[in-house]
Amino acid sequence: MKRMDRMMAIMMALQQRAETAQSLADKLEVSKRTVLRDMQALSEMGVPLYAVSGPGGGYRLMEGYRLAPLQLTSDEALTLLMALDGMAKYSDGPFRQARWTAADKIRSALPEGTLGEVTTWLAHIGLEVPDRRSRTPHLDALFRHAAEGNWVRAVYRSQRYRRELHLRPIRVYAAYGFWYCVAESPLHGEQRTFRVDRFEAVGRAEPPEGAVMKGAAGAPEIPAAVASADGGPDSCGLYASAAAGLPPDSAPIPVAARLTYRGALLAEQDPDIGHLVKQTGDEVWELAFACPATEWDWAISFFYGMGLDVEVLEPPALRTALRERAQAVAARYV
Repeated sequence: MKRMDRMMAIMMALQQRAETAQSLADKLEVSKRTVLRDMQALSEMGVPLYAVSGPGGGYRLMEGYRLAPLQLTSDEALTLLMALDGMAKYSDGPFRQARWTAADKIRSALPEGTLGEVTTWLAHIGLEVPDRRSRTPHLDALFRHAAEGNWVRAVYRSQRYRRELHLRPIRVYAAYGFWYCVAESPLHGEQRTFRVDRFEAVGRAEPPEGAVMKGAAGAPEIPAAVASADGGPDSCGLYASAAAGLPPDSAPIPVAARLTYRGALLAEQDPDIGHLVKQTGDEVWELAFACPATEWDWAISFFYGMGLDVEVLEPPALRTALRERAQAVAARYV
């Protein structure tokens, strides 16, 4: 980072909150001595800095002092526009209008040369988001209740039933094309992750009497991806169908599986079949899809990687393939 950019970053940080020289040095990835030299230079330029001693103290800008309009470097503008583009790829979400107006304001504020550079970069990089086509009418309400720490009464649906739940939303996040809400659930005795598009109603409620969470563990830890060593479903090729004894042009194979709570979250990560996960019971999720013959080896690796969080029901050939792979692994550790 150039010195002028670093000094501007220091000013913007101090306008928001008190910072120590060490905290600024850590954020800017420079030495504390460099930060002190930069602040000395700012003082000599007439920027009104002052120090607050004691716990919680540090350096600040004098009250009432305001920076000039925002100036972005090309890297900063690229970061913001790429993030906004990723958000825009969700079929439904918060601040829909703000996503576009913010991007327009950033572009209009950039010098022509910087805008051209950023536009070129954006043509070659981006954030990939699976197209889910799900609607989330209660997303904004869940944002608000999570931020305010409210309890809510919610109607949550699965494929076969609707149920009223007493929840305290903790955080809401986007992943794999879906919106999720992590919430305390007295019914389950722990924190649970709920798909936001499955909420039918959300309203504020009083805290339940005597609600005690049993070692709330938050959202289950999910691996970054559940993929085969072959690189996913598009890399199986003819070898996969040959391994299954099927010609490449064979009809798709119906696959059905029963999933645990964690297994459902894992399966939802897949960009091609994640939207097919259905909750069919209180603690039961199911996945059914037509697996192309060329993706047979991927299906084996996909379900094997989920371990005890899945039970494949159909077809028998897939159950056999999973059993044989498990036996081969077990034999290695005899």
